[in-house]
Amino acid sequence: MRKPKLAYSKTMRKPGLQSGPPTEHDFEIYASYQVNAAGLYIGTLKVVRKTDGRLLFPFAGAPVIGPFPTRQEARTAAATFGSRIVAGDIDNPEA
Repeated sequence: MRKPKLAYSKTMRKPGLQSGPPTEHDFEIYASYQVNAAGLYIGTLKVVRKTDGRLLFPFAGAPVIGPFPTRQEARTAAATFGSRIVAGDIDNPEA
């Protein structure tokens, strides 16, 4: 069974509403996991900046999150990595 593909509607974006520096609420973090061939869990992550709809993670050459022995560890590691990406983008926003 295939996972549904996440789609982002361009109508959900509200350009021009950003009146100050970005905050954690301006980002969406989708953290999950997948099972690899060895039966271990790999964290999956998608980080989107909501103000402009830009996908910050994954990108070409993005690191693999894991493997981990449990699904909870994989999901937690992915969420933690996503929080670090958000914090980095808040500190040094890219255009």
